[in-house]
Amino acid sequence: MPDSPAVSDAPGLAQRLWRMLPEHVDRRVIAAVWATFVVQVAIVGTGGLVRLTASGLGCPTWPRCTDESFVNTPEMGVHGVIEFGNRLLTFVLVAVAIVTFVLVLRMRRERRDLFWLALLIGLYVPLQAVIGGITVLTQLNPYVVGLHYFASVVLVALAAALVYRAYTGPGARVRAVPGWYAGLAHLTSAAVLVTVVVGILVTGSGPHAGDAGAARNDLDPELMQHLHSWPAYVTLALTVALLVTGWRLRRPLRFWVGMLLAVEVLQIAIGLWQARTGLPIVLVNIHMVLAVLLVGAMTAVVLNLKQPEESTAHA
Repeated sequence: MPDSPAVSDAPGLAQRLWRMLPEHVDRRVIAAVWATFVVQVAIVGTGGLVRLTASGLGCPTWPRCTDESFVNTPEMGVHGVIEFGNRLLTFVLVAVAIVTFVLVLRMRRERRDLFWLALLIGLYVPLQAVIGGITVLTQLNPYVVGLHYFASVVLVALAAALVYRAYTGPGARVRAVPGWYAGLAHLTSAAVLVTVVVGILVTGSGPHAGDAGAARNDLDPELMQHLHSWPAYVTLALTVALLVTGWRLRRPLRFWVGMLLAVEVLQIAIGLWQARTGLPIVLVNIHMVLAVLLVGAMTAVVLNLKQPEESTAHA
């Protein structure tokens, strides 16, 4: 019996769809990598809103919102809406990750960097969702909540790397700055990491636990705030040194060092403001989002320490 038209057309349709995928970085790829970065930052904002409005147990179980329903119910009120809305955004992250991976699939041999970054982000997003589920199942254990946030920090760094590599060509890269400058930049990145980690511990000791009954990490909040400020000011000083000593270096690097400094100044200003005004929700949420933007900017600085080998040869 001959195949039906639908069956016989299937290989042809698959081939046509395959040919529609980009063979090189085009506007579709650029849009997808930027969408990846934006949604990874956005979920930090919505996740912060969940914690700051005490909606962390708005959906008291996982993966369902209640024992009987995957979605929130009217009885759960605004906390259920906020928590379920944050969970829905995870599906947006998954969709964007899938689209981005598919768009770079055809160029996987020529652009292995984009392929592996897109794949890693795509695999990491479900892991992040599972960690989020564990935070609910552990009744918002502050260390698990901190791990959940740090997973977003890693995802934002990966997304920033994906954006950077989409704008640069394939092939080997060589250092484009003096060795001492690269060392200073890596020292700055280490300070950024310490600042973020200590900031997570500060949040775990403070009043915004995600739920009125959630445990805290029993660290002294006032002491932790002071400890958090030390690596932050070290990061600021190192970034100023990067900007001053690197003023004559190539323009993209100078730009990103300037962006890093701008984020740090704003972040420190918001941090001081929130500490002196009783940690209002809006300021704390902005501070959390700025922290991952800080990581994104630092990632861009580190990546711009190198450039394609061909560019160096022609310089």
